[in-house]
Amino acid sequence: MATSTSEPADQASADETHTSDETFNFVVVSNRLPVDRVTGPDGEESWRRSPGGLVTALSPVMENNDGAWIGWSGAAGDHLAPFDEQNMHLHPVSLSEEEIQLYYEGFSNGCLWPLYHDVIAPPEFHRTWWDAYKKVNRRFAEAAANIADQGATVWVQDYQLQLVPKMLRELRPDLKIGFFNHIPFPPLEIFAQLPWRKAVLEGLLGADLIGFQRDSDAANFRRSVTRFTSHNVVKNSIHVGDDQGVPSRIARAAAFPISIDMERINELTARPDIQERARQIREDLGNPKYILLGVDRLDYTKGIRHRLKAYEELLNDARTKVGDVTLVQVASPSRERVEQYRLLREEIESTVGRINGTFDTTQHSAVRYLHHSYPIEEMIALYMAADVMLVTALRDGMNLVAKEYVASRIHDDGVLVLSEFAGAADTLKQAILINPHDIDGMKEDIVKALTMDPEEKSRRMRVMRRIIATNDVEAWSKKFLEALNSDLDV
Repeated sequence: MATSTSEPADQASADETHTSDETFNFVVVSNRLPVDRVTGPDGEESWRRSPGGLVTALSPVMENNDGAWIGWSGAAGDHLAPFDEQNMHLHPVSLSEEEIQLYYEGFSNGCLWPLYHDVIAPPEFHRTWWDAYKKVNRRFAEAAANIADQGATVWVQDYQLQLVPKMLRELRPDLKIGFFNHIPFPPLEIFAQLPWRKAVLEGLLGADLIGFQRDSDAANFRRSVTRFTSHNVVKNSIHVGDDQGVPSRIARAAAFPISIDMERINELTARPDIQERARQIREDLGNPKYILLGVDRLDYTKGIRHRLKAYEELLNDARTKVGDVTLVQVASPSRERVEQYRLLREEIESTVGRINGTFDTTQHSAVRYLHHSYPIEEMIALYMAADVMLVTALRDGMNLVAKEYVASRIHDDGVLVLSEFAGAADTLKQAILINPHDIDGMKEDIVKALTMDPEEKSRRMRVMRRIIATNDVEAWSKKFLEALNSDLDV
């Protein structure tokens, strides 16, 4: 329950050192706030709840517990006072332009992101990045310490804030602290490359419970703890020692695979306007026999290049043809100031141009490439319009797009082609599971998806929809928080 002792600080004095007069029993700490700043036609700025599974999962918990959310607003140099938006208490943390470059674009996305995704791209190790990462993590930890009630639950989110649990425990040992890693955790042999590997592990071990998407990620973490620290690991429990090595507390590490808001998607698929939009999408594409769909952030981990290569070869081999098949590729803008992402965009757009230049007809496009972000209503219409969903990630913590596609198939039709390197493959075993590095194998599986018997499609999709319905995002957050507040093994 929130408590208040005086009037909130005014806008001018609010920043990361602000000492809150209000405290909360439940606090979420993430790199970003759960809202986006939007500018209306009249130029007036307002806030809109961000799309995405994490916000969907945690906003009801926050509302029920009168909780608070700590995060960055998304703009450099913002110094915002705490504010309320859609029944959420929001506590902004400010980042300077330099900190965005060093902590976020640098260490988080130039070092940790490629390292944790199997070094698909080479990580860079810069001490200035690491120094900024420590500084910003300290700021988030202090913000949480300021507003957490005595004995409160604090849930820290994702790889940008791996040092926060230990820092927060040192500031507030009374708190119950959870951490969830939304991306993969790498094998020991890859994690070993990180110069600050022990500091990161110790940072995470400040939490009472460390959650991962897959059992293999949790196992990778525990093996790294065994190898690079002196703490004793027994099954899922790590006996964390004090400065003299004497065990003082237990941290637990286990898998809690995240999911989606099935109820929300059911509501959207039932709307006549979205059903009509799905029909219109097919018509706008020239009513091809089959629509293949890829929906990704424009990121080198998503396997977009591999997908395009397989599709181009199928057209070259005349195993399918434009008019019968169209590939719709949604590539949401991502980290466009980072050089690797700028080069990836150029490569993808060049490849799409070559395919369309070779195979387009006057009536149909081989690839409809959309470098945009879309609202959830448009995404659901795309899912409903598509006959085959292609998820070809080279490494992915979960991939909620795969689950959203399945949830949208209200007639139990459609086929999901799913990389075995995505966390969703652990539960959606009725998908056509692929190795995206095997281009010939991917080609065969795309053809299999296009020619699959309707009864088999229905059987596979029915099972996957049932799995998601019984393990939705609300069940995920409930399971994690129950485990966090329990002393039982996980």
